[in-house]
Amino acid sequence: MSVPQLNDEQRGEEILAVFDTAFGRLLAADPAAFRVKFRKMAASAFAFYRGTACLFYHDLDAEKRGGPYLDDRTSRVWIHGDLHAENFGTYMDSNGRLVFNVNDFDEAFVGPFTWDLKRFSASIALVGYAKALSDEQITELVTVYAAAYRERVHALATGAKRDEVPPFTLDTAQGPLLDALRDARSLTRFALLDSMTEIRDFERRFASGGGAIELDAATRYKVLAAFDGYLETLPDSSLARPDSYRVKDVVGRRGIGIGSAGLPSYNILLEGHSDALENDVVIYIKQAQTPAVSRHITDPAIAEYFQHEGHRTVISQRALQAHADPWLGWTELDGTGQLVAEVSPYAVDLDWGDIDDPEEIAAVVADLGRATATMHAAADDQSGESLVPFSTERAIDAALAADEEGFAPLLVDFAHGYGARARADHQIFLDLFRNGRIPGL
Repeated sequence: MSVPQLNDEQRGEEILAVFDTAFGRLLAADPAAFRVKFRKMAASAFAFYRGTACLFYHDLDAEKRGGPYLDDRTSRVWIHGDLHAENFGTYMDSNGRLVFNVNDFDEAFVGPFTWDLKRFSASIALVGYAKALSDEQITELVTVYAAAYRERVHALATGAKRDEVPPFTLDTAQGPLLDALRDARSLTRFALLDSMTEIRDFERRFASGGGAIELDAATRYKVLAAFDGYLETLPDSSLARPDSYRVKDVVGRRGIGIGSAGLPSYNILLEGHSDALENDVVIYIKQAQTPAVSRHITDPAIAEYFQHEGHRTVISQRALQAHADPWLGWTELDGTGQLVAEVSPYAVDLDWGDIDDPEEIAAVVADLGRATATMHAAADDQSGESLVPFSTERAIDAALAADEEGFAPLLVDFAHGYGARARADHQIFLDLFRNGRIPGL
């Protein structure tokens, strides 16, 4: 990992310049949301790292012209774009099965497969450091991740059958992954609805407060028109009963999370598959963002493949995630691409808070390495999309086979180097933020 050696003042200016490019327009429109975002990022080096994919890819920019294991094919693999230790969790797939896998595809794009691996490896270095693991233990964790990824890619490239590489489900997962799936199974649609809605005049409506914003008639009309456009993007298998899409209520929301600060969004309450009130469905329409990776990929054929950022996010998720959410689709609102999906009752993120034993951490990291490999292998010539018209697992397998010994050390060196860089950057950011040096705040 080689970032130009700058003093703290110079690096601070560089961070501010990257932030201006990535966040400037949204920050100017909603400074309050970014104050919340930045306070969350101030909490820890890992939280800062989560919120700064833009800085990460700025630092990796030189690699777009080549790097170890990268060639014409492995440099244009569908990648997650923000792969870190906390972007894994549960979801209900289109077959009604609870699956633990990679989640949050807002940053997905096409680029070098090693960028995902490096981003994840540095996140493990940050997690390990926060848990007071030694450098040797962090080295071992990244090595375990590399080995699990390598083994799964090779198995997929050499024709392993589906039952030999099963997804992580209630039947196959172990440890904290199984715990997350069991937690998800204990959740109910009724509990989700109870937290967001209320019964008024014998009908379910969104509850006031809790971040809900009442819409004027003109905005409501635009949102409902966008909803109609979204329905046309759903797979045919999703359209089981047209009357299940009767709209009951619409509210606005404002994103204040680490990844969604300043992005306008809307919730729509729909009639469920029967007249019973406990099976209504909540979907969200969220303005899709420009992925950080895209600013460092110059191939016009990739950018031109997508109608807009909402289309990109959905097509990418469907490519990367087998049996994606059947409610997943896209639309436009005020000429801007939107992501649309269900507010799922069954979403549980992997909780690192109680995963402290090094052996247990290693077992989890190995599973996440396998999940990463399966994701990379899904999005290729078999995905139904023409953007990556080759077998990604075979391309990656061949590239890694050319230098088996160098793969794990490459990720280990990067993890230590960029982990230290992120910890130092976090302190620089903290000083910039608390001293009022971030323009617009």
